[in-house]
Amino acid sequence: MTTTTQARTHSGRLLLNKVPEVTVWFWVIKVLCTTVGESFADWINTQLGVGLVNTAWIFTAVLVAVLAFQLRTQRYVPLPYWLTVVVVSVTGTLYTDILTDQLNVPLWISSTVFSVLLAAVFGVWWARERTLSIHSVTTLSRESFYWLTVLITFALGTATGDWTLELTGWSPDVSVLLPLGLIAAITLLWRFGANPVLSFWLAYILTRPLGANIGDWLASPKVAQSPGDPTGLALGTFTTSLVFLGLILATVVHLTVTRPDVTETHEATHTARVSSNPRRQRNASAGFVLLAAATATLLLWAHGQPHVGPAPEADTTSTVQLPAGQAVKNFPSAKVDVLRNLAQTSLKAAQSGNGSGAHAAAQSLRDLWDADQTTLQPLNDTGWTSIDARMDQVLKTFGIDHPNPPMPAAQQESALGTLLTDLG
Repeated sequence: MTTTTQARTHSGRLLLNKVPEVTVWFWVIKVLCTTVGESFADWINTQLGVGLVNTAWIFTAVLVAVLAFQLRTQRYVPLPYWLTVVVVSVTGTLYTDILTDQLNVPLWISSTVFSVLLAAVFGVWWARERTLSIHSVTTLSRESFYWLTVLITFALGTATGDWTLELTGWSPDVSVLLPLGLIAAITLLWRFGANPVLSFWLAYILTRPLGANIGDWLASPKVAQSPGDPTGLALGTFTTSLVFLGLILATVVHLTVTRPDVTETHEATHTARVSSNPRRQRNASAGFVLLAAATATLLLWAHGQPHVGPAPEADTTSTVQLPAGQAVKNFPSAKVDVLRNLAQTSLKAAQSGNGSGAHAAAQSLRDLWDADQTTLQPLNDTGWTSIDARMDQVLKTFGIDHPNPPMPAAQQESALGTLLTDLG
């Protein structure tokens, strides 16, 4: 969705174009990368028990390494380029998840901030280079702007995609249809004469929620574990990541051998697309406005329908199952006794049908646990993290620190019973 631009800037080394030609292969592998960004980050964070923040630190370091290698190349090479895209996808997803799940920043604020930041980067990029076309990424300066833009689009796509799910309560399979439909509409407007650079970047952002929804649909269990949780094909995050990483590798090997996405090869075998005339471009721009209005109307309508929104992803840093009492063996017994008593009080109230009493005791349990974090966690970080994950499951059943309504008493009792077992 871009037009070829031959450009040489006033500074920086001149390179062959460092970005692949936008063919169908570009969009296929981009969606594969965004799916991996969602599923692989979830697998490392939750299934391996690394934790959200630690996972973000790891991938930030990996991003610095792969980006440094990519910037040193003299032309577009499929393997380092798409490896960088995969790592940027995971990293951008993690940054948004930290804002949402660790810092409790509302998704509409994250979406707004990333939108403003993206506009600012585009503004500086244009002011310095006088082009935003990816076919003119021929200097270190332009490539740096390009990768910064890509990182922000992944973070923005994550925030807007999750915000859409929060507003609508749609399941992942249904949610796939919105970004897919929008990308199709943008493609039609581009064919009609819309600005190719604007069309490209809008579609680029939308591939993030599209790929993430595909990943959630494939990985989520067939039966919701809690009201509002996503359902899908139950492949799991590990299998989904493995399958899509394999597809990415196969595609990269194909591109390396056949080179259909190398700009010089593509230009030699394809006729350049004639730029649209200004009148058609203005009409297509009006189409973007109508498309945005229609999307907003659809989201407002969906938000007004009865639904249970998805619960936020929790940073359950440790999912390791410890023997009963093992997690708290290094904690002061008096502290553990108070926590146990509050959990038992909440459990008894739930069993007797006293919902308000159970909720109040769970709230006190949360407050005490948070207050003691600075003293308990240094004594046994693994044990504290394990109990913290159990505590979060209890709070979720009561709708404390989670947007979902209180769950049935049976689920509250089950979560409290599991917590009491771990408390010994």
